[in-house]
Amino acid sequence: MALKTTIFAANLPKQVLYIMNTKIAVAKGDGIGPEIMEAVLRIFAANNVQLEYEFVEMGKSYFDAGHSTGMTAAAKDTIEKLGILFKGPMETPKGKGVKSINVTARKVWNTYANQRDFRTLNGVETVFSKAGIPINLTIIRENIEDTYGGIEHLLTYDVAVGRRIITRPGSEQVIRYAFEMARRKGYTKLACGHKANIMKLTDGLFLEVFQEVAKEYQDIESSDIIVDDLCMKLVTHPEKFQAIVLTNLQGDIVSDLCAGLVGGLGFAPSANIGDNISIFEAVHGTAPDIMGKGIANPTALLLSGILMLRYMGFTKNAATIENALLYTLEQGVHTGDFGDKAIPSSGTQAFADAIIANLGKVPADGGVIEKANLDTRANADHHILTKNKLTVTRGIEEEMVGVDVFVESNDLQPAELAELAKKRLTDNFDLVMISNRGTQVWPTGSIYTELVNEYRVRFEKKPGVAVTQKELLHIAADFSQDVKVCSVEFLMKFGGKIGYTLAQGQ
Repeated sequence: MALKTTIFAANLPKQVLYIMNTKIAVAKGDGIGPEIMEAVLRIFAANNVQLEYEFVEMGKSYFDAGHSTGMTAAAKDTIEKLGILFKGPMETPKGKGVKSINVTARKVWNTYANQRDFRTLNGVETVFSKAGIPINLTIIRENIEDTYGGIEHLLTYDVAVGRRIITRPGSEQVIRYAFEMARRKGYTKLACGHKANIMKLTDGLFLEVFQEVAKEYQDIESSDIIVDDLCMKLVTHPEKFQAIVLTNLQGDIVSDLCAGLVGGLGFAPSANIGDNISIFEAVHGTAPDIMGKGIANPTALLLSGILMLRYMGFTKNAATIENALLYTLEQGVHTGDFGDKAIPSSGTQAFADAIIANLGKVPADGGVIEKANLDTRANADHHILTKNKLTVTRGIEEEMVGVDVFVESNDLQPAELAELAKKRLTDNFDLVMISNRGTQVWPTGSIYTELVNEYRVRFEKKPGVAVTQKELLHIAADFSQDVKVCSVEFLMKFGGKIGYTLAQGQ
């Protein structure tokens, strides 16, 4: 079936534009954030980067001041007006029931593609650098959906559930971005990491979209790999991978794993790309234990800033600053968290001073040339929206075929629950299955399957019968006379294919 979802113009390669006097929003961050941001902006100024900065109020202190989103209304308006946010690390207060400011920012502004580039850096010693195995790979992580929706409920005191949301439009956005990114960086291979062998509908949808989009990129070798196998191969042969696209949670885990391969999160840049707003940030922690000591490593934030410069069209500045960083590392200059211990470490600002002194120099190994590796956009491309964008795949035949009723029972055995369910049947429905924690316990099962107090009871319509949503809800309402109903899910067919999974053992 051909995909009919919207293809967004911002996902397609653009001519590189050199933009002068461009204003961006800057959030210094918490903990060491202000120190490393100062270092990075000084390097930008020394290389005559033509940017203007509007500093915005975000982070822990704004949570503490009563802003539940971690930012002021003025900060939100500024970021939406300018379209670019450059931010330091931020802390979300613990135990206050508030959402992560980092996740909130990415989701609210639909920065659907998280790009993290991982490469071997001279002067940053790792197991692989010692073995002479170079690493140069990119992880593209879907940034909006998955379990990061944070939609969770306690169905009973003993049973918590979370909704894992994977959508066709969201998957296509990030996957198409990954293929375009691979082309720009000159990659010949792109892999899709997934767990579709277990999560057949959610990861299965992501993989299906990957395979559909891959048909449009015959110049790039596409493949898929189960995520646990991927992790094993990344820690044994990372040099075999060029680019990998994954769902949100799996991408989060795998990108941090890859950071460990090249020296840690202190060397991991991060770009969050959306059609209208993009965020460039350091993803390491706020390190409150060294705050104010002037010893923090600004490398990750600087590398993220370099990605931002390329994105905005400042490709000459980006290449010059990156080469200066690489040259500085090659000379053995380092902060206290890495490097040759025989060479005295530099503080944050001294490290920045060394990079500034080396502007214009190129490392003996691994120098970069002036080019873009992200979609480049000009301020003229940033649109102030007046309504939310809605993307829907249309023209698919839908059919209701039944209902799963999730119920609480603290003492009933499966056969006893089945007898209660049968009392609620009509001529249109059959009771087909009862499961507990996803494993079938009726009409067949094992006495050795341990139970909790939440069951899924499945009713399906009889062949040739048309049923309505009202009838399905009536079954749940009627069933509630005998047991506590916790939740209801309709069973659907789309294009003749079932849109639900069978129980384990069904």
